[in-house]
Amino acid sequence: QLQLVESGGALVQSGESLRLSCAADGIGFWSHVIGWFHQAPGKARQPIACISTTGDTSTFVSSVRGRFTMSRDNPKKKVILQMNDLKPEDTGIYWCAALPEACPPLQIKTQWHYWGRGTEVTVSS
Repeated sequence: QLQLVESGGALVQSGESLRLSCAADGIGFWSHVIGWFHQAPGKARQPIACISTTGDTSTFVSSVRGRFTMSRDNPKKKVILQMNDLKPEDTGIYWCAALPEACPPLQIKTQWHYWGRGTEVTVSS
């Protein structure tokens, strides 16, 4: 069982950066990949990124690739989503979620096992 808590959401200007954190509590963090999801206002929640259990590899959807990076600190049970060059379309709620073993293809609907409650990001133009 894992509990996830996101933090770091804020109101920023277009072009600025934000660092979102996903902190985990419970057993099994090291064996779970962590994904980040974004829900823009009035739209469905979408996966945007995933990091492997070791942190060696991460995948991103095209809309954030090159602007967002992920890292994880397994002893501290924490994953960071570094968001650079933010755009107004990045506005919304961000969630982290956990899944055992391997990152799925982001375009495939997947049943993630554990979820945080989200953190809100607003990017003004």
